[in-house]
Amino acid sequence: MRRLLLCVLLLAVGCRAQGPSGAELNRRIEKQVRSMFSYPPFVEITTGERKQSGDFAGYDELTVKASFRGQSKTQQVLISKDNKTLISMTKVDLSRDPQAETMAKIDLTGRPVRGNKQAKLTVVVYDDFQCPYCSKMHQTLNDVLKSYGDRIKVIYKDYPLFEIHPWAERAALDSGCLAKQSEGAYWDFADYVHANPQQIKGEQRPLQGQLAELDKITFDIGKKHSADAAVLKQCVETQATKGDLTASVKEAESVGVEATPAVFIDGMKLDGALPEEELRLVLDKELKSLGTVGQ
Repeated sequence: MRRLLLCVLLLAVGCRAQGPSGAELNRRIEKQVRSMFSYPPFVEITTGERKQSGDFAGYDELTVKASFRGQSKTQQVLISKDNKTLISMTKVDLSRDPQAETMAKIDLTGRPVRGNKQAKLTVVVYDDFQCPYCSKMHQTLNDVLKSYGDRIKVIYKDYPLFEIHPWAERAALDSGCLAKQSEGAYWDFADYVHANPQQIKGEQRPLQGQLAELDKITFDIGKKHSADAAVLKQCVETQATKGDLTASVKEAESVGVEATPAVFIDGMKLDGALPEEELRLVLDKELKSLGTVGQ
């Protein structure tokens, strides 16, 4: 089933017996469209094809195009037959599930899982190991899992902010090497690195030293979890998980990630380090919708 959501009615024209037409009408439409969508003055607004609306009696559908430096964007508006009213509209297909469509774009194959692997509710976090807000979110999720761990599963994907976090990429690559051998090793690495960024940074330690410290942490955790030392060493030294990282970053951008942490709860995007109380409210609401009672 399809429905239309209508926004603010615009284009009041005073007390004329007949509405404006031609150049005057286009000028009024341009002004209202510019205001409606907050287009700056240098963006050119042009009107295109006008045809009868199949959904609203007394209105036509009008195509409006905004252009600047070779790029353009078209939008549909409704205009009354008497040219006195303009309506901005958003057409929504209620047969679609936007959250499910988002989840379908996220590849969870082979990713370590925390919580109940069979849980109905999936929490995906796009993480940056050097991001302090990610560390806060990581701790919050660990606290929440103490009471929700049997009803949710948490999965991390990588989105290191290379420009501002110089060792975040290496941390993502090292964690990927551990993940290929042991889920437990991956989560121990995530816990340790998020809790001890200062150990990695050190006192004026150069970047190469920070990367070496990350590798040492990786090898120590791998040994603890009985990982194949030779395989792990080769993976770390050749950065064998680079392709996985590139795919994760590209995937993150395809679902609208621009900063970290970015949390998707069954496809619903939440930005930033959420306070525990707010996260619990969202989880409870989603669990209830799935028929799973929250605590």
